[in-house]
Amino acid sequence: VVVFMKGSPAQPLCGFSNAVVQILRLHGVEDYRAHDVLQDPDLRQGIKNYSNWPTIPQVYLNGEFVGGCDILLQMHQNGDLVEELKKLGIRSALLDAEKDQEKK
Repeated sequence: VVVFMKGSPAQPLCGFSNAVVQILRLHGVEDYRAHDVLQDPDLRQGIKNYSNWPTIPQVYLNGEFVGGCDILLQMHQNGDLVEELKKLGIRSALLDAEKDQEKK
């Protein structure tokens, strides 16, 4: 999992970058690469050109561009993110949370 964002996971510098960090955190994804595009204008423009996507943040899973905040949020809401993480060998923490709820 790689995220090109404004700021860092510990200190996101825009609401959309923060939303991506929070979604990943909800799924228990803590070990991912994050690149602060505000530190490098060439990277900021280069990643937009590479993905043909005009906005930051940008999320990549297994080297493949997934989308920005809106796409990640949609994948979170419809369950696709759980499945995509599973393909990477990452078990979403939301699955464990569901099991805990079922036991109650």
